Amino acid sequence: MKKVVKMLARKKRDQGPSGSNAPWLNTFADLMNLLLCFFVMLFAMSEIDAEKFQEIAISMSNSFGIFDGGARSFGDGPLISSGMSQLSNLDEYTTSMGKLSESEKQKDELNKPGGDEKDGEGSKNGAVDEAFEVIKEKMEEVSGEMYGSLKEYTGEYNLGDYVELGIDPEYRYVQISMKGSILFESGKADILPEARPILGKIGEILKNFDGYIIEIIGHTDNVPMTSPTFKDNNWLSAARALNAAEFLIKNSGLDPQNLKYSGRGEYEPIASNDTEEGRARNRRIEIRIYNEYSGR
Repeated sequence: MKKVVKMLARKKRDQGPSGSNAPWLNTFADLMNLLLCFFVMLFAMSEIDAEKFQEIAISMSNSFGIFDGGARSFGDGPLISSGMSQLSNLDEYTTSMGKLSESEKQKDELNKPGGDEKDGEGSKNGAVDEAFEVIKEKMEEVSGEMYGSLKEYTGEYNLGDYVELGIDPEYRYVQISMKGSILFESGKADILPEARPILGKIGEILKNFDGYIIEIIGHTDNVPMTSPTFKDNNWLSAARALNAAEFLIKNSGLDPQNLKYSGRGEYEPIASNDTEEGRARNRRIEIRIYNEYSGR
C-alpha cells in the first residue's frame, strides 16, 4: 500500500504546468503585443508628410544637375539654401500634389496603355514634372528681377558703353559681359590702368549681390598664341579671369568663397572668328551671377 502511494505521489510531482498558468504563455503574449506595437509604429511612420515630401521632391530635382542649393535670396524672395528646402507658394501645391480627382484619374487611364498597372508611376512622374515647372517659373521670375536690378545699377554707374547685360536661357544666372580690349592688351592678362575704374564700378554693383555665387569666365578668339608668357589661349583666358577675380576681391571686398573663375579659351565663341569684328566679340570677360535656384 505504501509503495502504491509513493508511485502516485511521484507522478503528481512530475506533471509540468498546464493551462493558463504556463509561464511561457505570458512571455509569448508579451512578445505578440510588442510586435503589434512595432508594426503600428511602422504604419504610422509611413504616412506622407507634406513638408518632407516637398524637400525630397526638390532634392530629387537637384540631383538631375540643375538645382543645387544656393546661398541667399534676392530682394524679398525666399531663402533657398543647400538642397533648396523652401519654395514660395509650394504649400498650396503640395496639398494638391498626387490627389487627382476621379475624372482626372479616368482621363489618365484612357490616355495611358495599361492604365491600371501604371497609375502609380504616371502620377509620380506627373508630380515631378509639375514640380519642375514650378521651379522653372520661379527661376524665371527671380532672374528677371536680378536682370532689372543689373540694368538699373549699370545705368546709375554709367557703364552702358562698356558692358553688355544678358540672362541665361534657362534662367540660372544673369550676366555682365565686357570686351577684352577694354581690360587687356592683346596677348596679355594684366588689367589696363584705364580699365581699373570701370572694373571697380562693376565691383560696387556686385556687392549688391553679396552671398550669391559669382563666376568670372575668360574667352579668346581662335588666333594661336605668339606670346612667350602663355602656352595657348586656354592659359591666357584663365589668367585674365584670375586677374579680374583678384582685382574684385582686393578692391571691392567680394567674398573669395563665393567667387569662381575659369578660362574657356576659344571654345565658346559668340561670333564667327572669320572676321576681325567677330574675333573682337569673342575676346571677352563674362561675369555671371547665379540665382538661389541654380545650385551654384
